[in-house]
Amino acid sequence: MNIDLSLYKNKKICVAASGGKDSMCLLHYLILHSKEYNITLSALNCDHAIRGEESERDSAFVREYCATNGVLCHFFKWEGERFSDEGLARSWRLCCYKKVITEGKADLIATAHHMNDNAETVLFNLARGASLSGVTGISDCPSMNLIRPLIGVTREEIDEYIKENGVPFVQDATNFTDDYTRNKLRHNVLPELEKAVPGAVKNIYRFSRLAAEDEEYFKRQVNKVLVKRADGGYLIKSCTEPVIFKRALRRVLTEYGKKDFTAAQMRTVYEMQWLNCGKRFAFLGLVAVREESGIALCSQAEKSIADEGVPFFENLNCDRTAFYCGVLACAELIKNLDGALAKLSDEEKKGVKVLKFDIDKIPESAVIRFKKSGDKFTKFGGGTKSLGDYLTNKKVPQSRREKLPLVCDGEEVLIVGGVEISDKIKLCEKTNRVGVFICLDPFNN
Repeated sequence: MNIDLSLYKNKKICVAASGGKDSMCLLHYLILHSKEYNITLSALNCDHAIRGEESERDSAFVREYCATNGVLCHFFKWEGERFSDEGLARSWRLCCYKKVITEGKADLIATAHHMNDNAETVLFNLARGASLSGVTGISDCPSMNLIRPLIGVTREEIDEYIKENGVPFVQDATNFTDDYTRNKLRHNVLPELEKAVPGAVKNIYRFSRLAAEDEEYFKRQVNKVLVKRADGGYLIKSCTEPVIFKRALRRVLTEYGKKDFTAAQMRTVYEMQWLNCGKRFAFLGLVAVREESGIALCSQAEKSIADEGVPFFENLNCDRTAFYCGVLACAELIKNLDGALAKLSDEEKKGVKVLKFDIDKIPESAVIRFKKSGDKFTKFGGGTKSLGDYLTNKKVPQSRREKLPLVCDGEEVLIVGGVEISDKIKLCEKTNRVGVFICLDPFNN
């Protein structure tokens, strides 16, 4: 068995060791080769307390083996109520991994997943009707500092290594039952598949790597059309390629924790691109809205807030009104202006416009919201007209109008963010408090 450890030179690696054959093989191999690559080695063991005395026995075995071989072992034992399923146990185990990383005790956590595990995962997901991302198999996870050094090694190679080197290990009795789907695949499906198609496990591994390459390409395409909005929610830019659009939509749904979406719902959102602007589709607690530049998606709660607005005076002196695209600060006193501007990035400063107004002329009932039908505006210098006509005269791009932050009292618009203030709140000789409204200029963004 040969593992390329050159990628991990000078790293601190912590092996997640359960005491089973696979993890003990990995730990033993790293003990033998760590000095060659200047690897600082440690181990980690989690007692999930699911199998009672057997769990305690396995953990004691790992700790004793590490002590005998001079390997520091980080031990975690679950003290809460018994885990109701493997998913919860896995979540806790990942938290243990993260703790070791964040405390600086390791750079990487090494798990003992191997080529047969990869084949089981691919077959399991394929049988459930997974998309391409579901058949990419098991690989390193940089975001969680997880590596899988054995992923290119078969179970047979591990068995041979264990036998040749006399590596001790413990057996988990649950691995020998067919109570779990993975065990059924391991004991019944894969062996028969290997008989029918010799080399099937290796071929599935090669297929999963090719699928992973394709998936990376699609991710890059999705990143070009999917935008996380400063006002909350997402925008999928106009995209007539259904494969890309639906992948972008699937990512948004995942971010909102939505799993039970249907193909019909995804098709409806995709086809909204050919509807008139303003059309909506509510599903799964989310709202999709047709905009000029694509399809905006947000939760119904976010949309409700955006439609109804928030009290203006609750947002004085705030750094940012989070769900309003472009609102950067709303400072009560003019002396706060420099401080507010200092919080902006150089890129943001290029396109901001500061509007000054008499804060005492703003009614207590005023809210910050987006444009609505019936809004009217008294332009600076006098003269009232509909907000739509005013924005047309000002030549504000249509694509920016729906996301301009407004300060309103009912249908009366007092501030058009980034554009102008109403004549009703202009500064005068009697002004005691000068307010500032800092917003992205729609002509420069």
